[in-house]
Amino acid sequence: MNLAMELTLVKGFDLIAEYFTDVRSDILMARASVPNTLGLQATPYSNLGKASGRGVDISLDYSKNFDNTLWITARGNFTYAKSNFEVFEEPNYTERYLSRVGQPLSQQWGYIAERLFVDEEDVRNSPQQTFGEYLAGDIKYRDVNRDGIISSLDMVPIGYPTDPEIIYGFGFSTGFKGFDFSAFLQGSARSSFWINTGATAPFVGYTYNSSDASSLSGVPVNQLLKAYADNHWSEENRNLYALWPRLSSTYNANNGQQSTWFMRNGAFLRLKSVEFGYTIPKKLVQRVKMQNLRFYTSGTNLATLTGFKLWDVEQAGRGLDYPVQRVINFGLQVGF
Repeated sequence: MNLAMELTLVKGFDLIAEYFTDVRSDILMARASVPNTLGLQATPYSNLGKASGRGVDISLDYSKNFDNTLWITARGNFTYAKSNFEVFEEPNYTERYLSRVGQPLSQQWGYIAERLFVDEEDVRNSPQQTFGEYLAGDIKYRDVNRDGIISSLDMVPIGYPTDPEIIYGFGFSTGFKGFDFSAFLQGSARSSFWINTGATAPFVGYTYNSSDASSLSGVPVNQLLKAYADNHWSEENRNLYALWPRLSSTYNANNGQQSTWFMRNGAFLRLKSVEFGYTIPKKLVQRVKMQNLRFYTSGTNLATLTGFKLWDVEQAGRGLDYPVQRVINFGLQVGF
């Protein structure tokens, strides 16, 4: 269903607002309730799933010519969309927080990280963590179900979905006599991502997945980040909330679990483009046999407002892709 309205609020302002819903059923899903005693070699699939979505989309435009020398146009848009599983093939969980029913489609589950272990005494007196060896300076997780063991039964929904629920942008163009100026900003909100601990772990040889056609399979691509060097747990710096836990020469599976420790907010606002120009009066350029002559300077990706500072926030967890480039241009437009 899609409901929309288009209004002229006052002179110069135009509003378009839409509300939409979507329901999908018979989604193909792996059966989770088939016992192993049946002896099946492959997991059977059935059309069991059901999901719903809803949202709003709003666009506001403004345009006005004040006189022959001053004009302005502006536009803003805002989209909020949310989706949920209505039916999901899964066991009948005793712990309801494990269920995906009622959760967004891209919601992530993970462990609640409390802090780093203080010392070996703290390790011995804490619930057992089942992710391999862990020592003082490694991440300590919360025993959610209080069974004395940190396992997959302690994973809860954490953060926002990985797909942004809010997308927005706004910009304007204006001119006065021969001068013109325009700018556009874009942003998103209500999304989370996780730092890829394997791809960014110091001293560990990480390689791209060979199934990725654009990968550099077999070539170590780890970044050695100054942020980790400046803020990690060590015997000399027992910071229980350091950015990076205890250093290791091999990948630490305990610290690499998806958890709130490496969860980050994906919200940002980016100054996407700016342009400033000046057009020489026509009566002057016609003297040199031209129709128009305009000087301008423009820039893209000039600034980003975000709480994440390690690399470009739109690269999400890996930070290994080619970064978004800041570009500044100077130009001349000539017409004959």
